[in-house]
Amino acid sequence: MRHEIVLGVFAKATPRRIALSNSICTALQLAEHCQDVAEDFAAGRVYLPAEDMRRFGASIAELQSQPSAAGGHATGDPAPLRAVLAFEVRRARGLLEDGAPLVGELRGRQRLAVAAFVAGGHAALDAIVRARYDVLAGPPSAPAWRRLRALARVLWAQRSRRAARAKGAAPSRP
Repeated sequence: MRHEIVLGVFAKATPRRIALSNSICTALQLAEHCQDVAEDFAAGRVYLPAEDMRRFGASIAELQSQPSAAGGHATGDPAPLRAVLAFEVRRARGLLEDGAPLVGELRGRQRLAVAAFVAGGHAALDAIVRARYDVLAGPPSAPAWRRLRALARVLWAQRSRRAARAKGAAPSRP
């Protein structure tokens, strides 16, 4: 939704750009839900899709297991919950990739802002993966240098797509 507002303010909104923006925003929301599982559960909320939890055999009871002092879980098998999170991370990453062409359709600060959103999403998802999908210990986060590296990758990928289009070749994915 933020991108849609930005697109409207800068008179850049088109149906295609709004669809790309919606992919990015949905991915960012998924990433946030994955990072904040323990925090949301403590507040009485579960945002992981029930359908996906059932599909991987995860339960609300797993969310109740708190990490032990040794870093493991006090109760329950964390594998089903981690499988759900791995699935949601893949889903979010796919949505980020689907929306990434929006970066190339903008210029200046708007391009940089959207690229930063996409990069932040990738960095957050990478942090979840690095934590081996263990989000019950707290939200995994990416340090600034990883977010900056992700931004460089997004901008480079956009540049590569633009160069490939100019040559008439199919764009490559990073």
